[in-house]
Amino acid sequence: MKIIIIALAAITCIANTAYSQAADSTTVKKEGIQTIQVKTSAVCDMCKETLEKAMAFEKGVKDSNLDVDSKVLTVKYDPKKTSPEKIKKAITLTGYDADEMPADSAAYEKLDPCCRKDAKH
Repeated sequence: MKIIIIALAAITCIANTAYSQAADSTTVKKEGIQTIQVKTSAVCDMCKETLEKAMAFEKGVKDSNLDVDSKVLTVKYDPKKTSPEKIKKAITLTGYDADEMPADSAAYEKLDPCCRKDAKH
């Protein structure tokens, strides 16, 4: 009987330690994710699809969502893997303005005509 009690106590200790470590790493990951909002020159749903797809391929970006009406791209990212400057640069290389950074001219020329700033919607 004494052996069973010791074994159960040991199993409980190990399980609690493992659970505690798992909970801590999840918390650290959640705390490590940051959010940035970037004003873009995007104008339509095609722009939304283009930008969100481009962000999906950016290292460290966890999620992105463009509000077409406000032209604001919200990006959740891991600051250990990327930075706001890198995210903005990626947006400009997709052909859109990113806050104060103008779109890369070659990328802008490749955008569908409806996605250009001067397009009428």
